Amino acid sequence: MSPRQMPRWSQLQDLIKLQRPDLSPTKRHLAGALTVADVRDVARRRVPRAVFDYVDGSAETEASYRRARAAYEGIEFQPRALQDVSALSTETTVLGVPAAVPFCFAPTGFTRLMHHEGEAAVARVAGERGIPYAVSTLGTSTPEAVAEQVRGMAGARLWFQLYVWRDRAAAEELMARAEKAGYEALVLTVDVPVAGARLRDMRNGLSVPPALTPRTVLDMGRHPRWWGNVLTTEPIDFAAMRGWDGTIGEKLNALFDPTMTLADLDWVRSNWRKPLIVKGIQTVDDARAVTDAGADAIVLSNHGGRQLDRAPVPVRLLPAVREALGPRAQVLVDSGILSGADIVAALALGATSTLVGRAYLYGLMAGGQAGVERVADIMTAEVRRTMALLGAATVADLAPGHVRLSG
Repeated sequence: MSPRQMPRWSQLQDLIKLQRPDLSPTKRHLAGALTVADVRDVARRRVPRAVFDYVDGSAETEASYRRARAAYEGIEFQPRALQDVSALSTETTVLGVPAAVPFCFAPTGFTRLMHHEGEAAVARVAGERGIPYAVSTLGTSTPEAVAEQVRGMAGARLWFQLYVWRDRAAAEELMARAEKAGYEALVLTVDVPVAGARLRDMRNGLSVPPALTPRTVLDMGRHPRWWGNVLTTEPIDFAAMRGWDGTIGEKLNALFDPTMTLADLDWVRSNWRKPLIVKGIQTVDDARAVTDAGADAIVLSNHGGRQLDRAPVPVRLLPAVREALGPRAQVLVDSGILSGADIVAALALGATSTLVGRAYLYGLMAGGQAGVERVADIMTAEVRRTMALLGAATVADLAPGHVRLSG
């Protein structure tokens, strides 16, 4: 038997790794978050239930979102061995302009509900990291205010997302404002003739601005920091439609135009001469139709499962759409993307790039700008690691042979 002895202090010094604790709970929680799912857990504790459910939920039975997640989880990777990935690059090209990573920040409404800095915080992260950011018609900051946040940032790329309004003159004014503010592309969302039935929001009574009811007053005690920020900063409202009272569903149905048809793309084109992205495509035929009508890019999207229940799963459409369109238009995809591995799978199946929405909103709820930065770092690291393990040194190296779709 080996003889026993008391360890000397010099031997213990290398084993003891004491660090000064970070006094900021937000920084501690974000540092411990290793995945977007971890960030989601932090977010759930930081904001009122109605706010978290607005981000986390989808329409009716929420089957569309579950099916989108199941599709990504069911993808099997096919790695190539003995490939040189020492000079790996995540850069790609979207709309003819380089992007540092193959994902964009999707347009999301009511963003200052998640954190009082809202779109400003997201824009700063996007500008610093070279991530295209689509600012929503239903944003809680004006297009001009968001553009001001990234002025002078070399990597800043802003797109403006537009719903087709019943009031066409107001929509034309918004497009003119976005162009004047320097937005490089318009994202026309076409899957919302009416608002989807988001039952979590209905049950929670979610409204913009937040209404003080006995239920929300009780919630203040559990989330005093969130409520303190809401009550001491500029009132939350739709920057593009101030002064409208009512629930979110009532506001949306007053805004959206159910009469829009493919012919209305000519109207959009007459008011917007920069690149046009059409978002909300869910069939091969529609992908062909909007491309023939002049779209420079499309987004295969079921609105994150937030509109039609049991909608098509966008990632499953990718191979057929890519084959049908060839090089005529760029194809982006969203809905259900929560990791860098999901992004890499979509790229291998034919996507030019991807849009992420829920993921960065979890970060915004969890810690404002620092939370969005954490999500961007997590997803970028996951993209790099997955590419390296697949044997793909560049985004262009990713191909259908790297993945297998189940079912």
